[in-house]
Amino acid sequence: MPFLVFYVTYPDEAAARRISESLVEQRLAACANIFPIQSVYWWEGAVQQEGEWVSILKTRLGLEDELEKAIETLHPYAAPCIMRFEARANAAYEAWIEACCTPELRSGGAQ
Repeated sequence: MPFLVFYVTYPDEAAARRISESLVEQRLAACANIFPIQSVYWWEGAVQQEGEWVSILKTRLGLEDELEKAIETLHPYAAPCIMRFEARANAAYEAWIEACCTPELRSGGAQ
């Protein structure tokens, strides 16, 4: 069963960890991988270069809009990078993602 992989950039490690942990705790994402990157981009009329952090989040297809809204609410950037890709993996991993992000668990049901 396909799932979504979100790629999100952050200004620093603290923001990446805080937001990623919140999304996993809310069960909007099954997990997050967090790592540093170097970015080059246009901003306010000039090319910028600086270190950023990325999280790669995995979630159910049905949580796409809710996850995006949660990221936008928590994110410090005015125009955050929130990319998503549909992906497939081995059956056991896909089942784990589905189980981690189930509506029953998200609403406070049995764990």
